[in-house]
Amino acid sequence: MTTQQPVGVDVGGTGIKIAPVDLARGELAGPRSRVLTPRPATPEAIVGTIVAQLAELDAPGPLGVALPSVVVDGIVRTAANIDAEWIGTDAAALLSGATGRAVGVVNDADAAGLAEVRFGAGRGERGLIVMVTLGTGIGTGLFFDGELVPNSELGHLPMHHGDAEHWAAESAREREDLSWEQWAHRLSRYFELLEQLLNPRLIIVGGGVSKRADRFVPLLECTTRVLPALLHNDAGIVGAAMFAPVAGG
Repeated sequence: MTTQQPVGVDVGGTGIKIAPVDLARGELAGPRSRVLTPRPATPEAIVGTIVAQLAELDAPGPLGVALPSVVVDGIVRTAANIDAEWIGTDAAALLSGATGRAVGVVNDADAAGLAEVRFGAGRGERGLIVMVTLGTGIGTGLFFDGELVPNSELGHLPMHHGDAEHWAAESAREREDLSWEQWAHRLSRYFELLEQLLNPRLIIVGGGVSKRADRFVPLLECTTRVLPALLHNDAGIVGAAMFAPVAGG
């Protein structure tokens, strides 16, 4: 019997991306669907959007779904950039019932980080690695010697009279029309805070803006080595698929 390729679903504050994934290569195995995240981003609205996207893809495998949330045993404990109605929801059961598929659910930055540690910029690295995804908010994933320490959520550290992500996320750069130099200054202060708390060996920068890493990474003033994600904005999809249940697993 041929094992079906898992499907990664990356739910963000701005868009929902879905694609089948080749886990042997760590890359997308078919066309990627991307649609805007519905507003309000309630469980009903997001699940309905995912079901509609799946109907248009020839990808019948099990699902791994990445959410911008703390996720414990498939249950959503926090909601960042999605509706608060998600809190307390058994997302794995909800999505499984709606799609008729086996479903695993994970924090979005944890998913992206795992993909980068296994297949991308963190491959072969030892010690503490921090994955930082920059988009609507700031997500973080912690890895020690390649093993995930889940649900870190360090984008919500207090900084500049609020959450760090409100001041230093990619959305802040766009909202305030910051230059790359101005934004790099803010990121540097945030990365220095991570250094004070964790002393990581490596920081990996992910999210769609990682495609333009040459515009801001050389401007960073922190001590820790910073590398752009090699899988760019597909890291969340690949990592989500790594959490899809497998037969007999």
